[in-house]
Amino acid sequence: MDLGLKGKKVILTGGSRGIGRATVELFAQEGADVAFCSRNAEQVAEAVAAVEKHGGRVFGSAFDMEAGHDAYRAWLNDAADKLGGCDIFIPMISTSGAGATGDWVMSFNYDVMGSVIGAETLEPHLEKSGTGSIVFMSSTAGFETFIVPQGYNALKGAVAVYAGQLSQAFGPKGIRVNTVSPGPIKFPGGNWEAIHAAAPELHDATEAAFALGRWGGPEEVARTIVFLASPASSYTTGTNVIVDGGYTKRVQF
Repeated sequence: MDLGLKGKKVILTGGSRGIGRATVELFAQEGADVAFCSRNAEQVAEAVAAVEKHGGRVFGSAFDMEAGHDAYRAWLNDAADKLGGCDIFIPMISTSGAGATGDWVMSFNYDVMGSVIGAETLEPHLEKSGTGSIVFMSSTAGFETFIVPQGYNALKGAVAVYAGQLSQAFGPKGIRVNTVSPGPIKFPGGNWEAIHAAAPELHDATEAAFALGRWGGPEEVARTIVFLASPASSYTTGTNVIVDGGYTKRVQF
């Protein structure tokens, strides 16, 4: 299937490893131009070198959300200037990647305001695109009780609510807004690899809960993100797609 992504301009935050990295690579393989950021300059450089092999233009830069909201707006505007606009926006900077899921203030600034400020800043570019698309990242932790009460879980639920409401406001402007909610995903250097070493009982109990009987990988989530963001999914807006191998047990309506 042709996803219609050749030449599309994608701005993605948090793209040097895990789901973000897999998503950047897949967009590049589809012929899109991508601007992304991450805190770790070495990881950004390595990701850029790998992604450039797929063709298309890629702009990677080191950026830390701790620099503040104004600095974040400046990075977004610079990314749009480099690309010559923005057709797709995907905010992936999260306290999950920063190892601070229990920090309520950081979770609000990273996971919620990273999405809100990004949508507000890039709205003019997305409206001008004619095929504007936003994919927010929530989590199954925002919809079912997961491990312990913490900021990450509660605020990921808030992101999905905001996305649904924003889809109604942005729809008349030709901008689609959707959410992807992964379950536990395992990859080298990720949280679940660390949990395997520190809390093997939790790791094994989680593994046993997947209906498909195995851990999911970043690329399996990335495929859903890229399709949902693409013109191939042109009539989909306001939805939340769970990608978790059957980890959550509630019926999805």
